[in-house]
Amino acid sequence: MTLLPSPPARGSLLPLAAGLALHGDRTALVTADGSLTYRELAERVDRTAARLGAGRRLVLLPGANDVAALVVHLAALSAGHPVLLVPGDHPEAVAALIEAYDPDVVVRPEPGEWRIEERRTGSAHVFHPDLALLLSTSGSTGSPKLVRLSYENLQANAESIAAYLGIRETDRAATTLPMHYCYGLSVLHSHLLRGAGLVLTGLSVADACFWDLFRSARGTALAGVPYTFDLLDRVGFADMDLPHLRYVTQAGGRLAPERVVHYAELGQRRGWDLYVMYGQTEATARMAYLPPERAVTCPGAIGIPVPGGSFTLEPLPDEETAAGVGELVYAGPNVMLGYAHTADDLALGRTVDVLRTGDLARRTDDGLYEIVGRRSRFLKILGLRIDPQQVEAMLDRHGVRALCAGDDERIAVAAARRPGWDVRRIRRRVTQECGLPARAVDVRLVDELPRLANGKPDYTAVRDVPRAPAPVADSGGASTEDLCALYARVLDRTDVTPDSSFVGLGGDSLSYVEMSVQLEERLGHLPPGWHTAPIRELKRSARRRRAMETSVALRALAIVAVVGTHIRLFEIRGGAHLLLAVAGFNFARFLLTSAERRDRLRRTGRGIARIALPSMAWTAFALLVSDDYDLGNLLLLHNLLNPQDMGSGIHLWFVEALVYILLTMVLLFAVPAVDRAERRFPYGLPLALVGLGLLTRYELIGLPDRTQITDAVTVFWLFALGWAAARSRTQWQRLLVTCAGLATVPGFFPDEPRREAFVMAGFALLVWLPTLPSTRRLNQLAGLLAGSSLSIYLTHWQIYPLFDQISEPLALVMSLVFGVAYAWAVAGLIRRFPEFVASVRRGSGSLLRRRRRSGRTRC
Repeated sequence: MTLLPSPPARGSLLPLAAGLALHGDRTALVTADGSLTYRELAERVDRTAARLGAGRRLVLLPGANDVAALVVHLAALSAGHPVLLVPGDHPEAVAALIEAYDPDVVVRPEPGEWRIEERRTGSAHVFHPDLALLLSTSGSTGSPKLVRLSYENLQANAESIAAYLGIRETDRAATTLPMHYCYGLSVLHSHLLRGAGLVLTGLSVADACFWDLFRSARGTALAGVPYTFDLLDRVGFADMDLPHLRYVTQAGGRLAPERVVHYAELGQRRGWDLYVMYGQTEATARMAYLPPERAVTCPGAIGIPVPGGSFTLEPLPDEETAAGVGELVYAGPNVMLGYAHTADDLALGRTVDVLRTGDLARRTDDGLYEIVGRRSRFLKILGLRIDPQQVEAMLDRHGVRALCAGDDERIAVAAARRPGWDVRRIRRRVTQECGLPARAVDVRLVDELPRLANGKPDYTAVRDVPRAPAPVADSGGASTEDLCALYARVLDRTDVTPDSSFVGLGGDSLSYVEMSVQLEERLGHLPPGWHTAPIRELKRSARRRRAMETSVALRALAIVAVVGTHIRLFEIRGGAHLLLAVAGFNFARFLLTSAERRDRLRRTGRGIARIALPSMAWTAFALLVSDDYDLGNLLLLHNLLNPQDMGSGIHLWFVEALVYILLTMVLLFAVPAVDRAERRFPYGLPLALVGLGLLTRYELIGLPDRTQITDAVTVFWLFALGWAAARSRTQWQRLLVTCAGLATVPGFFPDEPRREAFVMAGFALLVWLPTLPSTRRLNQLAGLLAGSSLSIYLTHWQIYPLFDQISEPLALVMSLVFGVAYAWAVAGLIRRFPEFVASVRRGSGSLLRRRRRSGRTRC
């Protein structure tokens, strides 16, 4: 069966429409409201085609994953009307394209059957016989530059995709991407071509209702851009039961090789294939695909040309490139007719024969192609191709002079100051025009746009402009905007959007405490899993009952127990060891995210710095005022150099042990195989490490002088237990890790049953109860203590001796207060450090430029 063989004669019916009816009562579409057979779909298409008439007219159609929109699309193509597909959720882009191309028919979204607005009886345009479809390459900017696609293009693209994916009549693909996006449209065309079914929905994969529909429809195929896979991680895709899933496709931007391996291996375990693909709108959609069996071994490659296509590498004589690298040029029947810039261009025939992709590539020895760079300034962000020059022109139309640059993750905008235009307004304008989330747009106001010595724009400086300061949240605010401002303030980020999550923004165990307390204050409760949920999903609760995160409560209780016991106000030992289990719990939640391996390592490195640097700073101060510590303590090497010393030098054992363990984690996860193993066995890996740690806990392997309960190698199993607790998802997993704790803690503290009971009770609470009943005041107090627990631990050794002779309760209070103050001071320095570095760089750059202008620069 063919999709669209040639432009039809007036009144004729294209084979696609006839082919729809030939599939009879097979299911064509499955929606939340029911299903539609191919026979029923064909009848609707025929009726709508008759409504559009026989004479060729330009039909503007807002793309949506909706039955009515699909029917109009198929009807227009079958009747020979060129279709201009536009983003339905961007009215400004629609208006701009209506003004630029003056369509004869405009389809307006309405409930049920969409309204067909005929602007004239005939057509105001002259069409080339081959012209079938017009698509934008610039996201939602409303740019008049469109891609002209022919019937042959659509046919060839659908047939090649159907061939290499092996699409069957029994397949059912979910519409996870918008219809106006060439990738999303290719899913529709290729499956309809083979008589397969479509699970037609506009729901996000982050919506539980999407998965209910996908399962009930017996879905077999999913398509996604890189951001889609981030959402899949968030919703626990790896653990979903999807028995009919056959293949997952990925395109729309580069997916990190580690992520490719992760999903390819997940598919191998679950019985589905991962197809990594490469394409551009100018090639109708697809140009290359990576065979599933090569995904694990060659995750950085785009693969081989699609059936019917071919690649050549064109040398770049005027540019310095590595041997074997050239511009990737594609040839095939799916290459566009050419571009259209005005309505007059609709009469043009083929103006290009091959597609110069603008990508620099090389061919590996085993015949696979790899992208190594780009020639042009085009960006591809979240699957949308963004032209920075178009964004500059758009802002200029609004009276804002700006320079734009970026990469495949964000666009950076340096804008000259103008009354009435602040950072938020400019960011909002760019996000609306481009269809990008605010987190992908960085805006900075400057007095002068950065330029090179020759007067040309300095786009490197634009990419490196410091980010704008974050807004401050209004007290008590619970709207989405207020919560975004809260996240921005607590995490010191300027890229917070309603789709951001705490973990996604780089939140860690230190900022977690403050954020949980602030959220509980604003929302009246802490939603389950709030740290991984998008901000827009966090809603205020009408209930008055307060709750506290168990990990926060344990950190606060443990640090009070540690300090009070050292003062001898009371005796509750085991607090530091319980804190190690909580540290492992938080390590899994905040540092082992779905991010790439390198990002995980960077986050863990920052976490180590936030522990080690304040510790070393306070130890340096303590060296000046007391003889408690030595150089080994300052360098956090005391336990390593003097394992048997149980004097005052042992005070910082907990800090040293935690730093050593986290450094070990960095070394461990620097090995790609370990990172992949953790993603594949998130519960099994920490359990295995618990077993490894028990070898030293029970002294089953020989480590001379390493038998103290303060040694990192001896207490590591507690950290690993906390890690496993965080990864427990089922009752049996929680029961197993609880039993492991209850079986191994006894005997660790000889003749101290109360100490062991305290650790075991705290660990059991951590495993089984995510929150504990609380009050507003108790939440505030516990949050303050938990967030400052490291600083309290560091400083109390020098503070409580100043007051314990006066009053032991007073010594406890003063130790806690001083520790909170030290934590506050450290946090302030951390927030100001990036600004200080940026100011030094700006000052150095300014001085260097002045010296260059004056001719005094030395080589």
